[in-house]
Amino acid sequence: MIQAQQLAKRFGKVQAVQDVSFEAPDGAITGLLGPNGAGKTTAMRCVEGLLRPDIGQVTIDGIHVARQPQAARRRLGVLPDQFGLYARLTTREHLAYFGRLHGLDRRALDQAIGAVSAQLQIEALLDRRVEGFSAGERMKVGLARALLHGPQNLVLDEPTRGLDVMSTRGLRDHLRTLRSAGCCIVFSSHVMQEVEELCDHLVIVDDGIVKAAGSPAELCRQAGQSRLEDAFVQLIGVAA
Repeated sequence: MIQAQQLAKRFGKVQAVQDVSFEAPDGAITGLLGPNGAGKTTAMRCVEGLLRPDIGQVTIDGIHVARQPQAARRRLGVLPDQFGLYARLTTREHLAYFGRLHGLDRRALDQAIGAVSAQLQIEALLDRRVEGFSAGERMKVGLARALLHGPQNLVLDEPTRGLDVMSTRGLRDHLRTLRSAGCCIVFSSHVMQEVEELCDHLVIVDDGIVKAAGSPAELCRQAGQSRLEDAFVQLIGVAA
């Protein structure tokens, strides 16, 4: 479970996040929605421990991220918006490097690489350099890296950006499988169709604050709209 409480973060004169609170339970996909510049990525980086909030706190499975960052990161897998891959490394080298950062010994690392590559069907990519990979292949390597150490919690920042239809469908299937296995998943996207298909709970952020929260159906009822896209526009336009 991921809990964010009253997060606020300023960069110079820019108040990127003013007041963001949400709870992402196990066995569910929590969607973080908002227009560009709303504060979503800043909030997610506070969850990941990459930024320290000026106000507020984040806990991951009860572990305070700012006070125990290493313990919190062991419980967390992250897929950043640009995947963050090194072009000259092979897939296996990526996984081995990050596995060692998580403290896996050689035997555990070999087992983890074998398991995650089979799960994501990337065996054919293991000994190829990432340079030249398609967007879908890069996404799979990034997701494998996030899953390698068996985290209970995942944070995915716009993971389907730039993917073709088949890669997007494959990612959705993987996320459903992880949800069924009891993982806690925080997921940001601008694609309302996949949000409706995947997310159990949504948090809408604009101007650095939470404007609305609830299931897709609840947000549609709250806004008096039949389509989530219309509800989203309504809620960020009129909510206090």
